[in-house]
Amino acid sequence: MFSVFKRGLGSSVVLFSVLIFASHASASPDLNKIQRAALLGNADAQTSLGVRYEKGDGVAQDMAQSVARYRKAAEQGNAYAQSNLGRLYLQGIGLEKDAALAALWSRKAAEQNEPVAQSNLGFLYEHGEGVEKNIPQAIAWYTKAAEQGDAVAQFNLAVHYDQGDGVTQDLQKALTYYRKAAEQGAANAQCQLGAIYQYGRGVSKDINEAAHWYALSAGQDYPAAQYRLGVLYGTGEGVPQSHVEEASWYLKAAKQGDASAQFNLAAMYANGEGVTEDQDKAVYWYRQAADNGVAFAQHNMGVFYEHGTGVRRDLVEAASWYRKAAEQGNAKSQFNLGLLYVKGDGVEQDYFAAEKWFRLAADQGHSGGQASLGNLYFMGEGVRKDRAQALFWWKKAADQGNKEAQASLERF
Repeated sequence: MFSVFKRGLGSSVVLFSVLIFASHASASPDLNKIQRAALLGNADAQTSLGVRYEKGDGVAQDMAQSVARYRKAAEQGNAYAQSNLGRLYLQGIGLEKDAALAALWSRKAAEQNEPVAQSNLGFLYEHGEGVEKNIPQAIAWYTKAAEQGDAVAQFNLAVHYDQGDGVTQDLQKALTYYRKAAEQGAANAQCQLGAIYQYGRGVSKDINEAAHWYALSAGQDYPAAQYRLGVLYGTGEGVPQSHVEEASWYLKAAKQGDASAQFNLAAMYANGEGVTEDQDKAVYWYRQAADNGVAFAQHNMGVFYEHGTGVRRDLVEAASWYRKAAEQGNAKSQFNLGLLYVKGDGVEQDYFAAEKWFRLAADQGHSGGQASLGNLYFMGEGVRKDRAQALFWWKKAADQGNKEAQASLERF
């Protein structure tokens, strides 16, 4: 049979590069007054009416009307309208996406010291959209916006200081900006701050503080934080241990496509840990994780199809999943795929292909791969017959306790 296990958090802090574009909710509560003022050409009223049409606030949502109102106000020099018009051009909402026009209107607003536009202009420079890519310019605009309290700019600036991208790496500045954004409720910054405290990057490790920030972020439905909080509930670090809570947070994240959460949730269903054992659900979530590229999940799907566990036995499908995982460097899948090639199960028998996969597994220290590579050298299948090489690989495997290799050494 096979074993399933959970993925840990890893030893490094994941840097999230989620960019959020904000609009200005500058609508007045008195719609009639706004409409009358807008008819008279008042730019603030036109901007406010544009916000209402965009949000469907007191009027039927109408993006064409929203764009028209923003444009009228923007052409009169209203910074908020220019900012929102630039954002809509960047997102392609209500009009055709046009990064150059997004940059034009964002710059007009940014030069009037409008922080959202400054942040968005920083994004455009960072990614080379509508302007030539220029990281120092991106940082300059993020800094202007961050100093005015824009949470998105604070987060993006923190990432640059964290990575040393375009600036000298400075973990203390990164921490400062992450905290500023987190304290404004930015879920991605809260999650990142949790990871910083968990691993002690630029601060003393503090698992309780990490759990605090993960919980705030997870409560905003941020999947990476939900996954990480689930892991803490599984280990009982910073929170009371509870496999029920662990599974609950994994499920929330898994439904949003978090591959690590999908994998761990599958393992919990397979083992009946924190949830009622359910092999069908285990297979479902392993498949989701596998489709998202998790090599361990791809390996498990190969095992399921090879043995007919939770699915109809299908050796062709097993070989396909093993190959996906093997190409990502999973030694167990490399070994299992090699065996399928030796036996001709699900693939055409091919000792040369078997030798390739056994060697890749053997080079990673997989004792089965080492023993099987020794067998190929002994038989001269897929490689030139070489007794010395056979003994060499059998000894490597035997030293790890591989019974087959130990028996081969005793016989030959």
